[in-house]
Amino acid sequence: MPGVEVVQDSLLEHLLNTTIAGKKELIEIDGFRVQIYSSNQQQVAKSEALALENKLKNQVNQTIYVVYLPPFWKVRIGDFRNYDDAREYKKNFIQQFPELMGDTYIVRDKVKVLP
Repeated sequence: MPGVEVVQDSLLEHLLNTTIAGKKELIEIDGFRVQIYSSNQQQVAKSEALALENKLKNQVNQTIYVVYLPPFWKVRIGDFRNYDDAREYKKNFIQQFPELMGDTYIVRDKVKVLP
């Protein structure tokens, strides 16, 4: 009976090892996120941003960030090292949530990634 060989990406192995050990060694680098909301209407912007985060938190496979960069409340998704990965995610996101297409675009940001 032949043996089984498991082949996995080294990043996955590192993630599994640090998660099992109870440590997550994330670093911040320049990267990209997909922004899906931005508003400076102070009466409603915060509640709309938080409502959008709540609506999406169990439907997307990336981290959702609600940020306040005066005077704007913004909702951004993901921690992408490069523009192409962000673009691919944006394309898939718009297919899943076409009603957000007009507010969805890629922005530069500091992102959290494994070293």
